[in-house]
Amino acid sequence: MTIKTFKRPIALSAVAAAVGLCAVPAQADAAGLSGALGAISAIDTLWVLMAAFFVFFMQAGFGMVEAGFIRSKNTCNILTKNFVDYCSASIMFFLVGYAFMFGEGNGFIGLDGFALGGSVAGADGSAAAADNLPIWAFWLFQAAFCGAAATIVAGGMAGRMKFHAYLLYTAVISGLIYPIVGHWIWGGGWLSGMGFRDFAGSTVVHATGGCAALVGTILLGPRIGKYQGGKIKAILGHSIPLASLGVFILWFGWFGFNPGSTLGISGENTNAAALVAINTNMAAAAGALSAMITIWLFAGKPDLGMTMNGCLAGLVAITAPCAYVTPAAALAIGAVGGAIVVLGTLLLDRLRIDDPVGAFPVHGMNGIWGTLSIGLFATDGGMFYGGGAKLLGTQALGTVAVAGFVMVTMGLVFAAIKYTVGLRVSKEEEMRGLDITEHGMEAYAGFQIFSTT
Repeated sequence: MTIKTFKRPIALSAVAAAVGLCAVPAQADAAGLSGALGAISAIDTLWVLMAAFFVFFMQAGFGMVEAGFIRSKNTCNILTKNFVDYCSASIMFFLVGYAFMFGEGNGFIGLDGFALGGSVAGADGSAAAADNLPIWAFWLFQAAFCGAAATIVAGGMAGRMKFHAYLLYTAVISGLIYPIVGHWIWGGGWLSGMGFRDFAGSTVVHATGGCAALVGTILLGPRIGKYQGGKIKAILGHSIPLASLGVFILWFGWFGFNPGSTLGISGENTNAAALVAINTNMAAAAGALSAMITIWLFAGKPDLGMTMNGCLAGLVAITAPCAYVTPAAALAIGAVGGAIVVLGTLLLDRLRIDDPVGAFPVHGMNGIWGTLSIGLFATDGGMFYGGGAKLLGTQALGTVAVAGFVMVTMGLVFAAIKYTVGLRVSKEEEMRGLDITEHGMEAYAGFQIFSTT
């Protein structure tokens, strides 16, 4: 009886404390405390921090998807790469990447704010790029995006890339390539000035990572046994359940990736975040079903792997237009994305380009499609809404520029690595598996794993 009596007062006290937290900035000003937060919003900060935590958790999703879709003898290797990606991205983005992306500079690159110094933060500690947020919160959110872009490449080059070569790659894309692309679009660069739109990163994050994966896997070459004579051999992943769990984690994390990009939940951002969330969900569902139907028509079976990649394709495609389109349009964008990932995967096999997890069809092709779809479906300026072809032209120019820049620069990076320290492991190491040869350990100790490829 005593416990029941106190439940309601305790609950009311908790609610009052939460409301008080949101009022901290006003209280700080009233008390005349030094370093008052000024325009910084507590509720917006909480929203963005939670979104950053969601996006960080997506690293686990990427790791599970990539591990599930490759052979068991390379599981430790791919998980190590995913782990190190975020570590490297955090350090490189702190030291130089954030400055290149959001610092004052020119239309090509930022040149101020290294290690979060200079003019990237206001006198009240707010981010110059988002003055309703502390610089620390905005940085963490952006760093999580940087880590996501870097880790996309691991899947496309899985099973045959030297680990130390991968360490060099991830430092370069995190510290230089990704931030430059981000500056063009989100940091006040030349594409931003042209009116190019990418709300949450179909181009900035996914096309960047996907195009880097494409050029990397071309230079690396296919896995041993993948293409024999005129035949294409399916090299099956070792754990569809693991990959499936990874896809669900990524879908969950995308509710931080896209809605969090409103950079606030108060005021007009309330409705915007809700619209972005429903669009994200609808595109994912449509992408999954579309991919399942497409592969069913081509292969005669509703393949789960393709269905899962279709879900991810829908998520990637809706990332750029999620704040600019209606839920009905999100369904169409996701459905097209699901078909693209199946057709793109089949096309790469015809071209003898071995992408073990479908990194380029999922992230590269659908990053481009999602960005272009703004020019068609945007309720403000889209071709289907009477806006003409101007916005579509701007979107097309931006995607071509980014894809070309990433493929050329990362091609040079991978070529430099290839002809210096080496890019690919030996045939013997690849046959034995990178877990043993690169890391001296096994993902499934105690099990006997036999492989002839």
